[in-house]
Amino acid sequence: MQAVILAAGEGKRVRPLTRSRPKALLPVANRPIIGYVIEALLKNGIRDIVVVVGYRKEQVIRFLNELDVPITVVVQDKQLGTAHALNCAKSHITGDFLLLPGDNYIDPHSLGRIKDIRNVMLIKEHPSPSNFGVVLLKDGLVNRIIEKPEHSPSFMVSTGIFSLTPDFFSCISGNNITDAVSSMLASGEHLQAVVADDWQDAIYPWDLLKMNMRLLKDLPEAREGSISRQAIIHGPVSIGKGSIIGPNTVITGPVIIGEDCEIGPNCCIMPNTSLGSRVKTEPFTFIEKSLIMDDTSIGSHSRIVETVTGKGCRLADHTSISSSASLMNIEDEVIKPEFGAVLGDQVTAGPFTIFSNCIVGNNVTIEGGSRIISRILPDESKVI
Repeated sequence: MQAVILAAGEGKRVRPLTRSRPKALLPVANRPIIGYVIEALLKNGIRDIVVVVGYRKEQVIRFLNELDVPITVVVQDKQLGTAHALNCAKSHITGDFLLLPGDNYIDPHSLGRIKDIRNVMLIKEHPSPSNFGVVLLKDGLVNRIIEKPEHSPSFMVSTGIFSLTPDFFSCISGNNITDAVSSMLASGEHLQAVVADDWQDAIYPWDLLKMNMRLLKDLPEAREGSISRQAIIHGPVSIGKGSIIGPNTVITGPVIIGEDCEIGPNCCIMPNTSLGSRVKTEPFTFIEKSLIMDDTSIGSHSRIVETVTGKGCRLADHTSISSSASLMNIEDEVIKPEFGAVLGDQVTAGPFTIFSNCIVGNNVTIEGGSRIISRILPDESKVI
């Protein structure tokens, strides 16, 4: 059995986090999303893996080269669509294969249920079906797929994960997998539907918080850093090599802390939080339900809630980030999300800055005392 992982896209709706990295490499629970996909395949004994890369391909190739399993890499020179990406891998396909997106989490058990079945799609209910291909079923078979309908007739959506035969390539005439599936159904071929046990996608950057929460549930405990005797640790907590946990710091799992971090003293790290490597939190800082990427520093007396930060952010003392909801226009879609903040790479904010329900682009500089509430700040902005 072979597997084809599509990891060529950018993920425009996850900007600003994908300006400097493809969506498949976004770290969730301190690990790139595509790493979970490959792990699910390996747990099912599938080692013949083809990965289609495109946007920021060098980064994906570098990650794949660090793995212990050999990966065949195919380059999609222009990101023309999912079916086009699959077609790029056609010459490497010798038999039945699994097709998976590289930027979605799927549990190994669900893959195990479809790997030995020909022509099957994994499906799952989703509260926002209009962001996906909505699946209509008849007698356990896929009857029709409606791509991102404005008014969805069902909550059941395609996960983008299939078990297919090489005959599927004859159904590809355009650039979209959904069109190819529709062509397959129109030819009279059957496509079975199997409900996935667990599947996670991040359509928007704040969706990473939900994915992070899910993946932290399976967090293995590790205490490899230097932990003060006065620190208090509850629940599943993983602390990487070289990290220092100061006195009177309280950490309540599930929490993962990367390598060479400096936490505390007198900090509070609450559940469902991921801190990347070389993260520094100064005293009396509170962090909860957040995903903080590498090389970020957070000043003293700060409160960070439901936040995603890119790499290298510098948040000064008394930074406050709280969750709220408001209307936003993302890629011409009007939505009303509830979260604290999404900060791109290298965001710098001065003391006493307040964030709430906002998206801040890469390399943005914000003077102290600013209120950034329910706004989208483009890359390279300066708030005075």
